Amino acid sequence: MNRRELMLAGLAGTSLLGLPRHAFAAAEPRLLTVAKRVIEVKGKPASVFGITGPDGKPGLSMMYGEHFRVRVKNATDTDTIVHWHGLTPPFGQDGVAMYGQPAIPPGGTLDYDFANTRAGTHWMHSHLGLQEQQLLAAPLIVNELKQPMFDDQEHVVMLHDFTFRNPQDILAELTGGGGAHAGHMMQGMESSQMKQTATDETSMSGMMRGMGMLNDIVFDAYLANDRTLDDPEVVSVERGSTLRLRVINASAASNMWIDLGSFQGELIAVDGNAIYPMKGSLFPVAIGQRADLRLRIPTQGGAFPVLFRPEGVTERTGIVLATAGAAIAKLAHEGDAAPALDLSQELLYRPVAKISQEPVNRTELLTLTGGDMNYVWGLNGEANPVQPLFTMRQGERIAVMMHNLTGMAHPMHLHGHYFKVVALGDTVIDGALRDVVLVPPEESVTIVFDADNPGSWPFHCHHAYHMNAGMMGSIGYTSAA
Repeated sequence: MNRRELMLAGLAGTSLLGLPRHAFAAAEPRLLTVAKRVIEVKGKPASVFGITGPDGKPGLSMMYGEHFRVRVKNATDTDTIVHWHGLTPPFGQDGVAMYGQPAIPPGGTLDYDFANTRAGTHWMHSHLGLQEQQLLAAPLIVNELKQPMFDDQEHVVMLHDFTFRNPQDILAELTGGGGAHAGHMMQGMESSQMKQTATDETSMSGMMRGMGMLNDIVFDAYLANDRTLDDPEVVSVERGSTLRLRVINASAASNMWIDLGSFQGELIAVDGNAIYPMKGSLFPVAIGQRADLRLRIPTQGGAFPVLFRPEGVTERTGIVLATAGAAIAKLAHEGDAAPALDLSQELLYRPVAKISQEPVNRTELLTLTGGDMNYVWGLNGEANPVQPLFTMRQGERIAVMMHNLTGMAHPMHLHGHYFKVVALGDTVIDGALRDVVLVPPEESVTIVFDADNPGSWPFHCHHAYHMNAGMMGSIGYTSAA
């Protein structure tokens, strides 16, 4: 590999530095504090959660090879727990209540201590109830090198969908057959009937996708680093410089597009795993996914909006990249309704890091089910299945074909492992390495992973309301296949 490929492979989580895991001195645990905070959204105060590191900034940044030694302090008045999304810790340190760890009570602490083997753009978030909807999330960046090899600067953007309502009230309304999900009543109607039947609310949030819908929650705002387009974050950049933009979709229920407008960039990594650069100005990022973009700032300078557009709605959020002295125009909150995310780009991603050529031991079928008016979702026809979806022996290579039988897309996340996307429908591909993949309605996606991390691991839809309404199961290890 050339120098660029070596760097990209390093970003995929493969150590190229020759450093032993203990190369970085282990000190006292780094303290992460979960606390309530108040932000302003459209001129109104909102009480939300936050996770701050020892430097007072959101989340944590660390070096690859550094032992993951962290203490989480719960400074709130309710139980919580923090999941390390993108890392592959041993069982019992993944940050999911009832999966080898207790929830952290108010005023309590919980220590994590494991060898981290994953570099890249990751994140941390609550895995308890709907706290993620209340912004209990933060970046988790694992750098391969202290100084970027290609980029003059980097910047992290966390995306959220926001509501002033109590998320539990929203879930109760949905399971009662109301809310935006009532748009499912329109399935199978002609478009003219839909226009006559849909309320203003459902015609916006329940934009139909064939026989389904794009969104089932109506949000008050969409946030980029806690801000709306009323007062977007302005990132200072230099003329002619190169910026690495790390985008994390921490939304509870909104798949989004990254829209560079007339500005063109390169997608260089997905879910923390390097891909061969893909040029463009519009890139998908589903719930829970991450996308790393490399942007080259024009030598003439200027102000360059980067918009984030949730599928199916006209509202949007964003940031502005600006060189010194550039005039920054007011950005409109709304534009054209964003189309549905699909798999057309997923089809083209090619990973830098390759997995070994070992054969697949067996293929498991996982059907994504439910979503009727009672808002019960499930896996293989069962909501919150108690028994493992399947079991495996350590050392096996497992393929999982996920077939979506519902009217909504599902971003499917496997804990404790990362996987390779190997087929979209009947099309076999040399796909990206990921930990979240979108499965659109009536479509199938096949992934392959190695059973190399014994334990009981959640396998679920990352749409928080779908997960809390039944679309969460687990996989397990056993001494027998």
